[in-house]
Amino acid sequence: MADEVIYLTKEGFDNFKKELQQLRSVEMPYISRQIAEARDKGDLSENAEYHAAKEAQSLLATRISQMENQLAKVRVIDETKLDNSKVMILSKVKVKNLKTKGEIVYVMVSEKEADMKAGKISIKSPIGAALMGKALGDVVDITVPAGVIQLEIIDISL
Repeated sequence: MADEVIYLTKEGFDNFKKELQQLRSVEMPYISRQIAEARDKGDLSENAEYHAAKEAQSLLATRISQMENQLAKVRVIDETKLDNSKVMILSKVKVKNLKTKGEIVYVMVSEKEADMKAGKISIKSPIGAALMGKALGDVVDITVPAGVIQLEIIDISL
């Protein structure tokens, strides 16, 4: 699992790089300035500001390191090479709940890009995992906290 590939859309990749750049070029220099200012105030053994800034610096350095490691595992998905005959990452899937007759559209994305409010669900979520690889007209049973729901795939697009 440590070598797991992280699939992102071009937009997700750009946002990821932008966040990493923000941490490196804005947040880290800001914390360094806070440490310098706290150091200038004298005795470091009793300087809470200094210790808090050093802790924040350590946490930020860890976050940057994690993101750099993740960046090495990122693969940007070429949307032009995707097939919409089956549900796959980046598919826009329209499903019908067979019990309520309600319809909903999901966009299948990686865990990093999941945003339920925007209709983007992770391919590793219970619903996303159940839909992956299915074709138009397939009915899937999905176990969710509220029980089992049956969804019929009524459209797949990109």
